[in-house]
Amino acid sequence: MTAFRTLDDADLKGKRALVRVDLNVPMEDGKVSDLTRLERIVPTLTDLADGGAKVIVLAHFGRPKGVDPTQSLKAVVPALADVLKRPVAFAADCIGEVAEKAVAAIKPGEILVLENTRFHKGEEKNEPDFVKALAANGDIWVADAFSAAHRAHASTEGLGHMLPAYAGRTMQAELEALSKALEKPERPVVAVVGGAKVSTKLDLLGNLSKKVDILVIGGGMANTFLAAEGKAVGKSLCEHDLLDTARTIVAEAAKNGCRIVLPVDVVCAKEFKANAAHRVCGIDAIAADEMILDIGPQSVEHVVSLLGRAKTLVWNGPFGAFELEPFDNGTVAVAEAAAELTEAGKLVSVAGGGDTVAALNRAGAGERFSYVSTAGGAFLEWLEGKPLPGVDVLKA
Repeated sequence: MTAFRTLDDADLKGKRALVRVDLNVPMEDGKVSDLTRLERIVPTLTDLADGGAKVIVLAHFGRPKGVDPTQSLKAVVPALADVLKRPVAFAADCIGEVAEKAVAAIKPGEILVLENTRFHKGEEKNEPDFVKALAANGDIWVADAFSAAHRAHASTEGLGHMLPAYAGRTMQAELEALSKALEKPERPVVAVVGGAKVSTKLDLLGNLSKKVDILVIGGGMANTFLAAEGKAVGKSLCEHDLLDTARTIVAEAAKNGCRIVLPVDVVCAKEFKANAAHRVCGIDAIAADEMILDIGPQSVEHVVSLLGRAKTLVWNGPFGAFELEPFDNGTVAVAEAAAELTEAGKLVSVAGGGDTVAALNRAGAGERFSYVSTAGGAFLEWLEGKPLPGVDVLKA
């Protein structure tokens, strides 16, 4: 990965540090219900404050159409203060006189959250005048929201062209983990790609087949590949209009020296519901009224054996209908094996994507992976090989 500037390169003392973080957290009854994203930005905000900077936090919340009190960041401030264990001030706008006065009022080492950047149309349009208005309150810009780095918005990319730009600690950790996983990985590299549809992951499969040694396909999308091989998949989720596409992906992967691995046995049921009557069968024995809801024990054993010989794992998407017991068994078993290999120092494991994070947490394995990205769309676009504007602007 191209070198990028970090806080280690920055002179912080007395500087006004505009730091773009991810405060788009889940709320219940007006309170933050999951502190994960807040906990991840603690190292950056602490380093900035302890380095003597005025810490001025920029973030968006929800998808407001103009000013909307129900989408105010004010509700997040108490939880952020609790996590940081220090006071956090709040300003009711992110630009103009309100913001300017609030920034002037804080001392070096103190933290201020400015109001939702998306209350202004100029944020998502990356309008130069809005970027200038934001930049007026800062001397340096710190990018610490990898989750928004795929968007060229004013606070996620535009500021990087107007102020000295640095990666925050969370951004730095994410970029270093991703570089280790795909750009300079230890081989063999195994990628696990699951989820419902091939159509949503065409770019992902195409890019990974050029970079990894083994591509394990699971979830509903595996059914499309099985059907492309002429297997009957019953009433399973399957994109029958993409069978030629699946064959092309397999052929291209072979040219790239990448082996595609599909299930050899599956767990079938006639109903899509928790604890539905089910059976394990080979992929040649699926009845017309059955649907595939998970990989079977032989498939689990095969994938685990591949991981045992691998040095690097990249994971996006579950193997089955993990939200329904017992169809989470395949995902949980492979996740557990990957976590054990990681803990033993035998595997570098990087995972990301909403369903993936949920599935790994369900398996109790997420905290034992080398790195789990909560970035969603940005993580996927990185896996797809697409440029991320909010990262490119940090390059040294």
